[in-house]
Amino acid sequence: MDVIVIGAGAAGLMCALTAGQRGRSVVVLERAGRIGNKILISGGGRCNFTNRHAGPENYLSSNPEFCKSALARYLPADFLALVEQHGIAWHEKKLGQLFCDHSSREIVEMLRREADAGGVRFHTSTEVGAIRQTATAFVVETSRGAFATPRLVIATGGLSLPKLGATDFAYRIARQFGLNVLPARAGLVPFTFSGPRLEFCRELSGISTACRVVSEDGPAFAEQLLFTHRGLSGPAMLQASSYWRPGTALRISLFPDGGARAWLEENRGSGAQLHTLLARRLPQRLADAWARERAPLRPLRSYPTAELDALGQALENWLLQPAGTEGYATAEVTVGGIDTRQLHSKTMEARAVPGLHFIGEAVDVTGWLGGYNFQWAWASGHACGLAV
Repeated sequence: MDVIVIGAGAAGLMCALTAGQRGRSVVVLERAGRIGNKILISGGGRCNFTNRHAGPENYLSSNPEFCKSALARYLPADFLALVEQHGIAWHEKKLGQLFCDHSSREIVEMLRREADAGGVRFHTSTEVGAIRQTATAFVVETSRGAFATPRLVIATGGLSLPKLGATDFAYRIARQFGLNVLPARAGLVPFTFSGPRLEFCRELSGISTACRVVSEDGPAFAEQLLFTHRGLSGPAMLQASSYWRPGTALRISLFPDGGARAWLEENRGSGAQLHTLLARRLPQRLADAWARERAPLRPLRSYPTAELDALGQALENWLLQPAGTEGYATAEVTVGGIDTRQLHSKTMEARAVPGLHFIGEAVDVTGWLGGYNFQWAWASGHACGLAV
């Protein structure tokens, strides 16, 4: 056979069908009993299959130039055209996020049909053991026997969602062949808190509000936050988590468009207390809890200017230091992974190991929430499929 792809997730499927339709003989080895497990659960079962706005600026990597080639050569419009070709109904939810109208299963079935058209063969429920390289081929030992190929593609993902079978397989193979693997951490994951901050979050569990959040030197995300019994979640927090480092604080604005101090001044003469006034902009329970921590129970008009200045500042710069995150168990992605400086950006091939390719989440390219990681899977898989 010409190509073996290990892993039948988004990137592996795209690589396999692209190579197969180019006339290559392709075999896909998958540990699980079915293909596309992570696709099937994505987007609440409706698969946020891409994002209209996906570009290099929406990805986190220690080598930010790497993703540009693949993303430029396979666009969100290309995948959307495939979706429409297969008659899959879709809709745009918000911020460029594209979802199936019905079921994520339609995306998996589409990819399977495209792979079948390319003559791709699948072996599911197949455990991969040792991999060794001879003078002419990579030999892959499996529970179905040994397979040999001149082109081997590792598409087994990162460490997120171990309940779906995630392992460090890709990292182990990379190290075996002398590639550097950068430290990995959970991304797009809820935050946890401890002590009084945890009690604050628990008191408000289930409440959501708009915010603007910045973590470290990362970009600002204006989305919803959600209080949970363990800490903070919601789109804004998941986005910030990919940039967060232990021991640092989140900077949250409860007035995502700014203007908190001016708004307080405008309402200074109303006679209302702070928690009553804040409830016009925030959920009542959050307004009560936030004001209780910071302001005495007296009419806003009695506040000195300095106190109003401090309240306005706090509403736009609420500093919260998480204890940690929920980790890989609930993380949507893995940040870090195989160092892309050791891969060719056009082919995903290891520079020092001709014929060995790494794609998708296994490599150090992590997208934002909202279809960006699927677009990287499609783009990196397509680039590799054109090369093998």
